[in-house]
Amino acid sequence: MSNKKKIIIICSMVVLLVAAAYLNVFISQKTAKNVNTETIEDGSSTTVSFFTSYRTARDSSRQESFMYYDSIIQSETASAAAIASAETKREELVTFAESEMVLEGLIKAKGFEDAIVTISTENVNVIVKKNGEVDATDAAQILSVITEETGVSASKVIITPYSL
Repeated sequence: MSNKKKIIIICSMVVLLVAAAYLNVFISQKTAKNVNTETIEDGSSTTVSFFTSYRTARDSSRQESFMYYDSIIQSETASAAAIASAETKREELVTFAESEMVLEGLIKAKGFEDAIVTISTENVNVIVKKNGEVDATDAAQILSVITEETGVSASKVIITPYSL
């Protein structure tokens, strides 16, 4: 493959990545302007929860990251070190996503209405929704689930109760 074709392919990937980012920002702004209200085909209106919006934004951001890492992995011009790094980061994202989904389900199983878990290399953030207050017992339950499932120390877990 000639250098000209490689440059065209890489430029096309960059343009697609920028277009995806622009659409993400556009959709996010449109959602924010609608004050978390969505119209259904029959004309009725329903409130979109914070948790649904957050998950949608998180999934969109992750998808962009996956596309970015995939483009590096599939690039013929990328160095072996760059490809290895992209593969490692992609695998890390997959692991984080799977763990977050499991943890969210386990926290809901403890009696919470909803939960969002985000895992990074530095810490684990948990946002929980519950009827009434989130007290020390609730926080201890959440902390127990997170530390048992991830092996992360308790000092790296941040629990935030959701309130309107």
